[in-house]
Amino acid sequence: MDRFDAMHAFARVVETRSFTKAAETLHMSKTSVTQLVQQLEARLRVKLLNRTTRKVNVTADGAAYYERVVRLLADMDDAETSLSSASASPRGRLRVDVPSPLARMILVPALPAFHARYPEIQLDMGVSDRMVDLIGENVDCVVRGGVITDPSLVARHVSDLALGVYAAPGYLASAGTPSHPRALDDDAGHRIVGYVWSRTGKTFPYAMRRGDERVEVQGHYAFSFDDGNAYLAAGLAGLGILWLPEYMAKSHVARGELVTLFEEWRLDPMPMFVAFPPNRRVSAKLRVFIDWVVELMAHHAPVSAGRDA
Repeated sequence: MDRFDAMHAFARVVETRSFTKAAETLHMSKTSVTQLVQQLEARLRVKLLNRTTRKVNVTADGAAYYERVVRLLADMDDAETSLSSASASPRGRLRVDVPSPLARMILVPALPAFHARYPEIQLDMGVSDRMVDLIGENVDCVVRGGVITDPSLVARHVSDLALGVYAAPGYLASAGTPSHPRALDDDAGHRIVGYVWSRTGKTFPYAMRRGDERVEVQGHYAFSFDDGNAYLAAGLAGLGILWLPEYMAKSHVARGELVTLFEEWRLDPMPMFVAFPPNRRVSAKLRVFIDWVVELMAHHAPVSAGRDA
């Protein structure tokens, strides 16, 4: 029995509460993971897990052992990355999940430079706007817009996204140009494109300010989406008014595909965070990925002075 492999397998079973899920994330067979945990229990002469046909629960001894295993695995990773060669060139597999527009417009086009800088990092990038179970899916970090409310995660603030309100010329030609944000809540024939946040399963109102005047606009929609690229495509198709980060809108505005609305009004910027589980040490490869995201956002999506709160 390789004790390192056995401890790693045990930790993944605890985190996923499943031998099957642990095996999938470790790219091993379920039989191999089961045998490693059984061998570990035999060596320690204690029962680490209670198994039923439906679920796996950690025992009291298993919980105490898990806390030490996590620290030990992190220390072993530290020992490797502290070597001068490892510190100079972070390496290993990094699993991340990022919003689809951010991936398409900013991160993916910059990946050749990232790979040239860190050729020994294997980056597995999930692209979605969904809720991600970081532990259960063995994801190292997620990049998300909006406040991180999950108390089980550690979040690093990496950027603030300036927001604006936009519509396609075709929409404005048919519905007219609204003169005030309240027109979007009135029965004036205007509609928005709804964006459903995965954390709540709902749309939410946007706060807008002009001097001392403040309004919250919910709007009426015929179509809603939970993916940023689809949301943008719906606005470009003239299905309604959009609230967008400026980095998503600026090229379309320049080409005349979107028109900026309510330019005298301000919206609070949307914070962007990198979040990761507290039991995942910020490894060298994760640290350079976070720094890379910060660098890219500072270049591509600085907060506009005109809209910054």
